[in-house]
Amino acid sequence: MLTKKQHELLLFIDLRLKESGVAPSFDEMKDALGLKSKSGIHRLIRALEERGFIRRLPHRARALEVTRIPEITGRPATDDQNSRVIQGDFKSRPRRVPDPQPAGRDATGREFADSVAEVLDIPMHGRIAAGTPIEALQQYSTIPVPSALLTRGEHYALEVAGDSMIDAGIFDGDTVLIRRCDNAENGDIVVALVDDVEATLKTLHKRGAQVALEPANRTLETQIYPAGKVKIQGRLVGLLRRY
Repeated sequence: MLTKKQHELLLFIDLRLKESGVAPSFDEMKDALGLKSKSGIHRLIRALEERGFIRRLPHRARALEVTRIPEITGRPATDDQNSRVIQGDFKSRPRRVPDPQPAGRDATGREFADSVAEVLDIPMHGRIAAGTPIEALQQYSTIPVPSALLTRGEHYALEVAGDSMIDAGIFDGDTVLIRRCDNAENGDIVVALVDDVEATLKTLHKRGAQVALEPANRTLETQIYPAGKVKIQGRLVGLLRRY
């Protein structure tokens, strides 16, 4: 089932192809759907392509082909129904992922606008170990994120690798949303940089001259370092998961 915006875009592309034989530009698509950012169009195009409703023709600019038009059998899904969004402060004791929220609301119950209508591109810094620390992160690309999921300040995203935070509801393959900061409180889940070369996602506990990076997995041990060896790179504010 297509979302409302996906269906509108598919019909618009099909109409333009029938009228002129040329697919509309991303700017034209954005204006036609009343979106504020082309990143929303990128997301819709990718979803239509993944579902087999359009395909890109190789070696040709703006070359799209509509392969099929769905029959209208009911109300379109919301744009968040195909991916689950979890948001919270992720502080203190580990918590399980909450049950899915009604369409048009985030995990706190607040209403927000169509996710593709208010989208921000934030840096995607690759994969971070939620187990053994990995090399310090570098920027690889950007990812579109609904602005309702972000707080004030600068943000970036990471893909989780490993299972050391599963008891906090953070699983291998999840995308975590991080607010960039250099300090955090005890109980915050943070991105910690160890010895300037290794980054890991753990719960922070300050113990005098030492810092404990605690996993949320009973089978793993807490990592303890001298405070001078650990730098806070950001605090977890949200999570995205695709099914």
